[in-house]
Amino acid sequence: MTARPGSTPALTSDGTTPFEPFARADLEGSLVTRFARQVARHGGRLAVKMGTHALTYAELDRAANQIAHTLLARLGSSNEPVALLLPQGPRQVAAVLGALKAGKIYVPLDVAQLPRRLGEIVADSGARLIVTDSPHLGPAREAARGAHLLDLDERSRDGTHEAPDLAIAPDAGAYIFYTSGSTGAPKGVLDTHRNVLHNVMRYTNTLRFGPDDRLTLLQGPSFSGAVSSLFGALLNGAASFPFDVPREGPEAIAPWLAAEAITIYHSVPALFRHVARHGTSLPALRVIRLEGDRATVRDLELFAAHFAEPCVLVNGLGATECGLVRQFFFRPGQPLPGAVAPIGGPVEDMDVVVLGEDGRPAPPGEVGEIAVRSAYLASGYWRRPDLTARRFLPDGERPGVRMYLTGDTGRLHADGMLDYLGRQDGLAKVRGQRVEVTEVEAALLALPGVAEAAVVVREDRPDEPRVVAYLVAGAEGVPPVGTLRRALAQRLPDFMLPGAFVTLPGLPLDDNRKVDRRALPLPPAARPALDRPPVAPRNDDEATIARLWRAALGFEEVGVEDDFFELGGDSLRAAVMLADVRKATGLELGAAAFAEAPTVAAIARRVTAARRR
Repeated sequence: MTARPGSTPALTSDGTTPFEPFARADLEGSLVTRFARQVARHGGRLAVKMGTHALTYAELDRAANQIAHTLLARLGSSNEPVALLLPQGPRQVAAVLGALKAGKIYVPLDVAQLPRRLGEIVADSGARLIVTDSPHLGPAREAARGAHLLDLDERSRDGTHEAPDLAIAPDAGAYIFYTSGSTGAPKGVLDTHRNVLHNVMRYTNTLRFGPDDRLTLLQGPSFSGAVSSLFGALLNGAASFPFDVPREGPEAIAPWLAAEAITIYHSVPALFRHVARHGTSLPALRVIRLEGDRATVRDLELFAAHFAEPCVLVNGLGATECGLVRQFFFRPGQPLPGAVAPIGGPVEDMDVVVLGEDGRPAPPGEVGEIAVRSAYLASGYWRRPDLTARRFLPDGERPGVRMYLTGDTGRLHADGMLDYLGRQDGLAKVRGQRVEVTEVEAALLALPGVAEAAVVVREDRPDEPRVVAYLVAGAEGVPPVGTLRRALAQRLPDFMLPGAFVTLPGLPLDDNRKVDRRALPLPPAARPALDRPPVAPRNDDEATIARLWRAALGFEEVGVEDDFFELGGDSLRAAVMLADVRKATGLELGAAAFAEAPTVAAIARRVTAARRR
């Protein structure tokens, strides 16, 4: 049987990039031992760089050793969780390594997250210590729930630089990553050193990571996609380049890729689309990895239009619970597939099956739930044996092998290629982050004036999935959109906030008296009902900005005093809109300034002031 184009199992060497296969023998060690080998071989090479802050492998190792000894002095050598509340950058990387060197299970926290949610994660993990820095002591104290704090800015620099003398077993816990939970509380995924090493081995040997590579780290520390980018670099002698997307904006990525001569790019498809359209020449880039959300044929077309040999696009499928399971390789000049962008062919030791409604493997070409069989799946859900038992099933045929039910739908073809068709009902992804709609519904039902709520993730805008909330009013009446968003922002992360609110007299029901989500109407393409009437533009600058807002949001009317986020905008769309403002006016406006006053009038005032200067 002839393999479909794109099913190539690995990139081939171009003869110029040093590559050493990741040996299976290393799976019997730990992340710490593999990193120590890179320090011994590449001590003077660049390990991590963000802006002007750079560390060599030797410098990163010393910084991590100091943190490890501090953790050992505070907590002893037990394999227990330690929470890390640090911004993107070399210090956060050193803290991850320091926690691992101390034999701890690191629990990454997002500095942009609400203290309430951080507190839920700290409490659920049982972490007795939060590692943070001075700027984030306030949120850390609010989230502590009895945990102690370690301020790296106050910690003595006089500790030993030597590596701790601690043996770490391959099956010891390495990290807990938290994702959205159906009960309204986040759930943690625990994984071991052995499984993380195997995941890095799969990437290393298919994409040929080597010491000359420079890998992006666009994912925030609490996003599990950061694992393959960070350790793909540091366990292969390559360099990791963290980048703060929320602060810098997506329009800054392409110039940064060029300036840093990045060779391996990794992000969700939505972010790649902005990079591809920027038009910057990126001759050093050899691999573009798209994961974390569903890529489309349009993404392949964008790649073909803007990139040339030897660059290759790799569309991958993975999850926090299993790591990488599939890869599809697409090269410039290659014929486009059909209506769906394939998610690719098998990777080592990860067997993918598509299950029908009866739980048995579906015939080729039929749609079902994607399941993964392997001896290298995550340990399970932290302190949730009930959920672990539902999602991780014994294989029944091979000892040590389990099957993980992903909740993704797909279609497996006779030639072995897999199509990824999105999440099953109740769970979807927005900007690469999992959204459990029941969690959003629970937050809505807790608000006064909301009697019933149903939430879906819609893709009625091309390649722009958004959360849409459908509400039935209580006796008090549904509050204005601005009031709803401000209340929800105290309970939910940014990516879960609905981009549209639709009030209905009642929710549609199916024959079983369940909410019929397929019958929920499309949100109207009109300005939502805010707590203020629209104000028309009063000068040329306001008229220009209002026109850009209407295009970005798809509305026919926008008031100059309207809040961009109350209209349904999100952080990614805001960054794109600011880039459009720069093109239209020739003036640079910072994302931080926009966040402080996200209205047409406020932006127009800044444009006018900048022009006068």
